[in-house]
Amino acid sequence: MSGQWGEGPARGDDAPGALTADGAHTGAVPPPRPGGRAEARRAAQGRPPAAPPGGRAAARAAARKPKWGAKKIVAWSAAGVLVLLAGTGGLIYYKLNGNIKAFDQDAVAKDRPPEAQADAAGNKPVNVLLIGSDSRGKSNSDLGGGEEGGARSDTTILLHVYADHKHAVGISLPRNAMVAIPPCKLPNGTWTKGEKSQRFNAAFATGGSEEGNPACTQNTVEKLTGIRVDHTMVVDFSGFSAMTKAVDGVDVCLPQDIHEGDVNPNLGKKGAVVLKQGLQKVEGQQALDYVRLRHGIGDGSDIGRMKRQQAFISSLAAKIKSQGLNPANLLPLADAATKSLTVDPGLDSADKLMSFGLSLRNIDLHDLKFVTLPWRFRKVDKELDVVQPDADRLFETLKADRTIDGQNATGEQPPEAAPPAAPTAPDTGAATAAASAASPLATGTAHKDVKVSVYSGTTATGMATKATEQLKAAKFTATAVGPASNLKYTTTMVQYGSGQKANAEKVAELFPGAVVEPGTAAGVTVIVGKDFAAANGATAPGAAASAAASPSAPSAPAVPTPLPTSVTEDARSADDNICDRTTYGSGG
Repeated sequence: MSGQWGEGPARGDDAPGALTADGAHTGAVPPPRPGGRAEARRAAQGRPPAAPPGGRAAARAAARKPKWGAKKIVAWSAAGVLVLLAGTGGLIYYKLNGNIKAFDQDAVAKDRPPEAQADAAGNKPVNVLLIGSDSRGKSNSDLGGGEEGGARSDTTILLHVYADHKHAVGISLPRNAMVAIPPCKLPNGTWTKGEKSQRFNAAFATGGSEEGNPACTQNTVEKLTGIRVDHTMVVDFSGFSAMTKAVDGVDVCLPQDIHEGDVNPNLGKKGAVVLKQGLQKVEGQQALDYVRLRHGIGDGSDIGRMKRQQAFISSLAAKIKSQGLNPANLLPLADAATKSLTVDPGLDSADKLMSFGLSLRNIDLHDLKFVTLPWRFRKVDKELDVVQPDADRLFETLKADRTIDGQNATGEQPPEAAPPAAPTAPDTGAATAAASAASPLATGTAHKDVKVSVYSGTTATGMATKATEQLKAAKFTATAVGPASNLKYTTTMVQYGSGQKANAEKVAELFPGAVVEPGTAAGVTVIVGKDFAAANGATAPGAAASAAASPSAPSAPAVPTPLPTSVTEDARSADDNICDRTTYGSGG
């Protein structure tokens, strides 16, 4: 891996003072390396570089010397990392810290959504805004940045890491979706007035600087979603290219050959194949071509490009996870990324970045999902509109820390309020026992594989908890979630996801008179109504309302409306086949 710490342009395994594969020094003091400050001064003065030490003979000898093999480089890198971690780890972190650039905290809006609340175990979800910048500064133009100045957000994903840190979902935000952009701070310290409707990626371009305006994008995302962004990370072309090389390439797949003219429509000809059809491994420029590709595949829109970006990030995550989330593997990746990384002040050190990276180690690839913000093509132009109320449902789902299929990712929601201390109703414990005994499911038959989420669709307190106990007594795996979005259900509903109808009918046997119907969430969902409350003696909803108003009576957060199938069915898991859904529309 080029760019490893301590690696110089004239280093070899027998160079004086070099690290051997076992991390030992050869003992001699190395001569001064060519380059450095002296060469920098020569270049600044317009003078030719100094001749390499040793003259032509030494240069010819160096040219004849065989280069390191890939295995030896890997061995040196691993040994070097271990030595540095053991003895001079501070130098590594100093180097990484020097790479990292943080944007101005004062540019973040003061009027922000509230912070996420911790679950019963004290864990909090984390929302991370990931931005891929097309900045034309530095060496980015050579990698496809183009000739225009400034910077735009080529890729933007809002990653929600659930409180259990075992699930995560990334929402791709279309760059040409028309959204409201709030007031943003400019490089000169003044603030804009904001715009009611503008392309989303205009937020990052606000101010026209080569570094872009990540704070403005963060402000825009918070205004759009109502979700507080905990961290923001921006990677430009150079950083992305270096990251793909640091992991030795990423596997991708395409349904057809991609030519030079597809990557650069201004070329004026088809040109040679730059990305071939089918499975392949890409890094550097080819990786950039893959994630930025729009033309020559599908309908040429950003929708297909976002699908390929989701597939690429899934493949990259699988590659990193297969190599192991440990410092020896993360440090080279961090070194590559941080050279072109801009972050919020909360991630402005190597320690913070490494800690955050390691906190994601327990997310299974299947539990890392990607969806696209609900959208539709506009009739008046080629831009996109955000579809409501579907988008707000998606945001509410994340704010409630629920997975996109409506499940509780943590199982640690606050309990519902207990029934009043002096109920006028008959003994509900006996009623529950009688109901369980009367049920054909109370015979010890195990139904642990049937997962049931229970919601209260009535104002009577404790009903979801009571129904959950009844299900558990019948050997189902049940979770009391909390109140439904509608508390006026007259009849108990049992809803089922794909392939769960038979299980739903078994569950309904525990709730006489319940209606069985298809739902949008996976598994089986029970929404208990007034009929269940009445059967269990809870006939005083006024008491429930007063209990909910009491500060001492905790209540579960409102459960969001299930997401439409247009969102859930289009979701990608990080372990999905990378050849699936890499384009959109006709033509590819």
